[in-house]
Amino acid sequence: MWNLPRPVWLLGWVSLATDAASEAIYPLLPFFLTHVLGATAVALGIVEGAAEAANSLLKILSGRLADRGRAKRRLVLLGYSVSSAARPLIAITTTWTQVFAVRVADRVGKGVRGAPRDAMLAAWATPATRGKIYGFHQGMDNLGAVVGPALASLFLWRYPGAFRPLFTLTIVPGAIAVALIFLLPDESPAKTTAIAAHATAKASGRSLDRIPVDQPGGVGAPVLSHPSSARGEEALPRRFHGFMAVLALFMLGNSSDAFLLLRLTDAAGSAVFVPLMWGGINAVKTIVSMVGGSWSDRIGRRTVIAVGWLVYAVVYAGFAVSTTLPALLSWFLVYGFYFGFAEGTEKALVADLAPVSKRGTAFGVYNAVTGLGALTASIVFGVIWKMFGAAAAFGTGATLAFAATALLFMVVPRRTAEA
Repeated sequence: MWNLPRPVWLLGWVSLATDAASEAIYPLLPFFLTHVLGATAVALGIVEGAAEAANSLLKILSGRLADRGRAKRRLVLLGYSVSSAARPLIAITTTWTQVFAVRVADRVGKGVRGAPRDAMLAAWATPATRGKIYGFHQGMDNLGAVVGPALASLFLWRYPGAFRPLFTLTIVPGAIAVALIFLLPDESPAKTTAIAAHATAKASGRSLDRIPVDQPGGVGAPVLSHPSSARGEEALPRRFHGFMAVLALFMLGNSSDAFLLLRLTDAAGSAVFVPLMWGGINAVKTIVSMVGGSWSDRIGRRTVIAVGWLVYAVVYAGFAVSTTLPALLSWFLVYGFYFGFAEGTEKALVADLAPVSKRGTAFGVYNAVTGLGALTASIVFGVIWKMFGAAAAFGTGATLAFAATALLFMVVPRRTAEA
């Protein structure tokens, strides 16, 4: 990890600071909404689902803008600035609709920055290091989600019930994240193109030892594109769209983590140590993300993603049948393996499947699928919870995850290796 390019490290520290701020708030939101502001589980689903949908839809636009010019760093700066300014405003909200507005503004910032940032990371990677770089970045992101909740728990232990002052203080790490972006170098299109061309040439010439590849369009293989490529216009390949279709099915059962936190808060009877529980799961994410990304470079993306999705299905099934805090907390920590294996690897697969000139767009589509799925899943989950109980809601999520994992093996080809 120590030999990664400097911009990769800088973006990692930006994500760490940002997540320290956002994840100090996030695990407390279910309690704050339902107990302090009097909102229902359906309202919680609407808030979180709409916030993620706004985030993801904007990633399509920002991804297209990033593909068309040297706007990546400016878009990243704008996105982090909007989130850092909006997030502390939760401290002055008095109704769940006001929280809704703040959360949407926060996620709008994430939507603006996400696809350009992921495309910038791809520019500093080769086919043999994509999994490692995305795994590293996800690990730094998760490390911030350990630091933030840990500090939040310490704060609430010292000042019980002081949610609003805590939310206000998140402006500090947000400002640090924005300041770090100014240290990022302006992207050089010539350098990006050279890196990509060199990596593809090495992979095609079999000069790299045993690079894991999928079928055409996978790791280390030239991406097959639409015939329009001959006219200078590259299109996203069919296998990319196939993966997006399977991902959409998985996301229909992937409701907001706020419901898991609500279940834990109810079992614990207090929100004081819930941020610490959230920090625990992010500690698991941090370690597994580093391992999962590098593992996918060696054995293929599909296997690692499938392992992550199966962990998700098993955890949701566990939440459906468990009621005690020790059991729920155990399942919750295991849930960290899902993120560690799936999140960074999914992004690496998107980079594998997309032509270099369309990576911003591809990441925009990827994030739109995950966000719209989160919106639908969160609202449906909240309705099922209210009408039939938590067990039925978690059971539905587990079933959809199992189905999506089976389809993944039909749509994404098996990894092969070159000597």
